[in-house]
Amino acid sequence: MASSDKKIDGKLLAAKVLEQVKSKTANLAQKGMQKPGLAVVLVGEDPASKVYVASKGRMALQCGLNSFEHILPQNTSEGDLLALIKKLNEDDTVDGILVQMPLPSHLDEYKIIQAIDPAKDVDGLTLTNVGKLGSAHLDDAFVACTPAGCMLMIKSIRGSDLSGLNAVVIGRSILVGKPVANLLLLANATVTIAHSRTANLPEICSYADIIVAAVGRPNMVKADWVMKGATVIDVGINRIPAPEKGEGKTRLVGDVDYNEVAPIAGAITPVPGGVGPMTIAMLMANTLRAACIRAGETPPQF
Repeated sequence: MASSDKKIDGKLLAAKVLEQVKSKTANLAQKGMQKPGLAVVLVGEDPASKVYVASKGRMALQCGLNSFEHILPQNTSEGDLLALIKKLNEDDTVDGILVQMPLPSHLDEYKIIQAIDPAKDVDGLTLTNVGKLGSAHLDDAFVACTPAGCMLMIKSIRGSDLSGLNAVVIGRSILVGKPVANLLLLANATVTIAHSRTANLPEICSYADIIVAAVGRPNMVKADWVMKGATVIDVGINRIPAPEKGEGKTRLVGDVDYNEVAPIAGAITPVPGGVGPMTIAMLMANTLRAACIRAGETPPQF
C-alpha cells in the first residue's frame, strides 16, 4: 500500500480550489456584481447522472454560486433540448452551462454540445474551446474539468514546468486523453499518447516520469509498467465485483492496480478520492472564470 505521503489527496487539493472560488465569488458580490450562475441540464433517469447533478448543485451553492437545475424527461426531443440551450445561452443570470452525459441514445451528443455558447461552455467540449486549448490560447478558453484537475495534481507534485519529463497518456478520448496531452505539452513535457492499438504499452509506460491512465479498464496498469518514483494519475472509475462485501456487491477501482503500483510510484492518486473531487472543483472554477470574463473582471488562475 502507498504511504500517506505518496497519496495525492484529491479532496484536499479540491478544497483549496473551492476556497479560492468562494473567496473570489464573495469579492465579486462586494463589488455589487450578481452571483455567477451554473445551469446543469439532465435528460432522463440515469441514477449515476442524478447523483452527479445533485452534487454539482450542492457544491455550487456552497461556493456562493447560483445553481439552476433543468431535469428533463427521457423522451425529450432534440428540438426541445436545443430550445432550452438557446434560452440558457441568452439568459444573463447563467454564466456556465453543463449538459450531463450520457444523453439518451435518440439525442445527438455532438450536436447538443456544439449548441452551447463557447463563452458558457464550462465543460470545455465545444470545438471553439477544444481549438483554443490545442492552439495554446488559454486566456479565455475553458478546459474540460477532469484534465484541468489532473494537471493541478501533477503540478502539485512536479511544479508548473515539466521540461525534460516524459509523460504517457493512456487513452485518446476528447474528454480526457487529448486535452490532458495538450496541457502536458503546454507545460513542456514530452508526451506520448497511447491507446488500445499501441504496441509494447508496458515498455512505453516504463520510461514515463508521469502516467495518466484514462482507458476504463480496471487495474490495467501493473507494477512492472511503472518507473520508480513516477507520478501516476488514475482517471479510471470502474465497478468490479466485491464478493467479500456480500453477494452482488461491487467496489470502485481505477485503471491502475493501486496496491501493486503504489509502493513503486513517487506519487499516486487513489480511486475514489483522487481525480473525482478535482473534476467538480474545476467545474466551479470554470463557472467563476466565465462570470469574470463576461463581466470584464480578471479571471483567477487555478
